[in-house]
Amino acid sequence: MPEWMDNSFWALVALIIFLVAVGYFGIFGVIGKMLDGRIKQIADELAEAKRLREEAAALLAEYEQKRVAAESEAQGIIAAAQDEATRLTTEAQASLADLVARRTKAVEDKIAQAEAQAIAEVRSRSADVAIEAARLVLTDEMGRKGGQVVDRAIADVGNRLN
Repeated sequence: MPEWMDNSFWALVALIIFLVAVGYFGIFGVIGKMLDGRIKQIADELAEAKRLREEAAALLAEYEQKRVAAESEAQGIIAAAQDEATRLTTEAQASLADLVARRTKAVEDKIAQAEAQAIAEVRSRSADVAIEAARLVLTDEMGRKGGQVVDRAIADVGNRLN
């Protein structure tokens, strides 16, 4: 046997026979169809992944816009709350000042009323004391000079009538 017909040669011959048999029975077509199916499946999965990635990017952009809008709305709410708090503080201060003014006026009125009442009581008491003093003086004078006083009063009335 020639030297080139060793085991490698026979393995090559067996491989060629195998490949011819595989080709004759159409196994290459089946393998091609399987590979084409797998390629199509991978391409579909890549397209789906690309679509999902684009959808995720769109959702991310949408949520970013919503976040910005929510932050803007929150700033508006905070500003409105601060304005409302300022307004309420101003109203409360004005109301408190009004209440203090009214209470002060009421207290001043009560003090003035108490002063007027005290003055009236002092005048009344002074009048009572003056009347009592006059009564005592007149009683004393009438007791000592009663006749003369009556005579002068009658003469005085007569002069005034004429």
